[in-house]
Amino acid sequence: MPGIDTSRPFIPLNIAVMTVSDTRTPETDSSGNVLAERIEKAGHKLAARTIVSDDVQMIRNQLQAWIADDRIDIVISTGGTGLTGRDVTPEAFKSVYEKEIDGFSAIFHRVSFEKIGTSTIQSRATAGVAHGTYLFALPGSPNACKDGWDEILQHQLDNRYRPCNFVEILPRLQERQG
Repeated sequence: MPGIDTSRPFIPLNIAVMTVSDTRTPETDSSGNVLAERIEKAGHKLAARTIVSDDVQMIRNQLQAWIADDRIDIVISTGGTGLTGRDVTPEAFKSVYEKEIDGFSAIFHRVSFEKIGTSTIQSRATAGVAHGTYLFALPGSPNACKDGWDEILQHQLDNRYRPCNFVEILPRLQERQG
């Protein structure tokens, strides 16, 4: 049965939050606030936080800066995963991935389907790995951020979660075939 192994010590991670939006401000960034609160409540460190316009190059530039920063383990974004012409977050994320985590999208849609039914089909939530950094792109609604964190990320970003989790393999993400 999956769950937390309390005999293991918790390992806090450094997590950056990026809100992708042309309209949100620090005062109106409710989805970013949801993620920041949950990250800190879980015992992780909010390493950085920013709002970036819906622009592939701007999103990619921010991702690349955080990927290059050894102090950041995880990047979680909110916004820009829909189907409109301005929704370009998945394209920006996929342009920097070394490996895509296909299961993240599948599980996110399963969780989302239970809450909003077939409307989940309009989301292009995605995840991947680049240079030893995990990258997660969630939709822009506060509820989608709650679902992504509460149902998936809080478990996979906790090294005590069994039978396995993303934290255990974090040190091995940059291994190369010899």
